[in-house]
Amino acid sequence: MPIKVLLDTDIGSDIDDAVCLAYLLAQPRCELLGITTVSGQPVERAMIASAICKVAGKDVPIYPGCDTPFIIPQQQPIAQHAPTLSKWPHETEFPHGQAVEFLRQTIRKYPGEVTLLAIGPLTNVALLFKVDPEIPALLKSLVLMCGAFSDDHIAPESRQGGRREWNALLDPVATEIVYRAAAQVPQHRSMGLDVTLKVALDSAQVKEQFSKYKLLHPVMDFSEEWFQRARFMHFHDPLAAMTIFEDDVCGFVRGDVTVELKDEKLAGKTDFAPNANGRHEIALEVDPARCFEAYFKVF
Repeated sequence: MPIKVLLDTDIGSDIDDAVCLAYLLAQPRCELLGITTVSGQPVERAMIASAICKVAGKDVPIYPGCDTPFIIPQQQPIAQHAPTLSKWPHETEFPHGQAVEFLRQTIRKYPGEVTLLAIGPLTNVALLFKVDPEIPALLKSLVLMCGAFSDDHIAPESRQGGRREWNALLDPVATEIVYRAAAQVPQHRSMGLDVTLKVALDSAQVKEQFSKYKLLHPVMDFSEEWFQRARFMHFHDPLAAMTIFEDDVCGFVRGDVTVELKDEKLAGKTDFAPNANGRHEIALEVDPARCFEAYFKVF
């Protein structure tokens, strides 16, 4: 049976969001119900998502969402990949101010059936949970690329302010709201940096692999801007997506996640305490070879 998925994404900054979207569009078991964008320039982010959907031949509803976080200033004001849009056909008009309501109505239409995959700052998701407090319990699953739960395998330069992860720190209040909702969500899963940083390709590997598949050609184009400021393409977001469809790419452990809000310098820091009866599941380990096999086989 197809799995119904809603994608909330800040596509257009880090390249892994585009890598993730391409996977969802190619995955035969994925019924992608819609896409919402978040962070600075949400319309441009919607255009980038549209370009990839058009290459896939899929007409997926796309809604630009929140462009600013709760309370703190926006630290991700632009979609760096937007200049590459001139190379690829895409929609330019989207519904405005309706992203959260679209998520709410879609989840209520399919109670207990929808997996909400959030791979950006959690502003849209937090607003959704606040606008309609029954929504968390109506999900099938909430899957997040968010958090950093240990220092294992994290390079010193990636340990931002006490191993904070980018999505979590971009809107700490939203992060706390979404993790606190785990008491209602049937399955609340997180992929943290301590696992996702193990799965990476360099630019040569990306060109070799992505050139083989038409749907990955726009992603390869967007990645040219990315590789001007990064050495590797890490599969943070696609790894989260793959866990929805592949049981064996990651191992998970149950426990409780807390989000730091009191200390401004550490706001968004995620801490995990193992607990067999805990409300959260975090990825504990990953098989990179199995991950790449699972990713590329859908194309």
